[in-house]
Amino acid sequence: MLEFTQHPQTLAQGLVLLFALVIGHSIADYPLQGDFLAIHKNRHVKHPAHSRDFPPTLWIHCLLAHSLIHAGFVWYITGNVLFGFIETVLHFIIDAVKCERLTSYHTDQFLHFGCKVLYVALIMTYGGSGSGVWERIQ
Repeated sequence: MLEFTQHPQTLAQGLVLLFALVIGHSIADYPLQGDFLAIHKNRHVKHPAHSRDFPPTLWIHCLLAHSLIHAGFVWYITGNVLFGFIETVLHFIIDAVKCERLTSYHTDQFLHFGCKVLYVALIMTYGGSGSGVWERIQ
């Protein structure tokens, strides 16, 4: 948990939290995703005949692993396990929809950014990980 992201009360503090979440997203979506997860999280990828035998459900494991990497960043930055869980579910859904070609790359990134904005708004409204509604949930 990053102390400077906890309990933002001003717009500036909320923007610091948002900035930290966007940095975490960028790290998780690019260098930590890697080619293997980026390719195999899509259930429509056709594997070449000379490649290893991949199970037909490999995409689920890859997409879930990718989503959990994102969840780890959200949990660590916000200090709130509930937001980590929500990130797992939402990231999985958003990326699955992109892999189905129902959204574009830009829409995908916009939706991920919107999730981060929502987390900041909820933390600023309800007090984040240390008070109010979130304390009762955890």
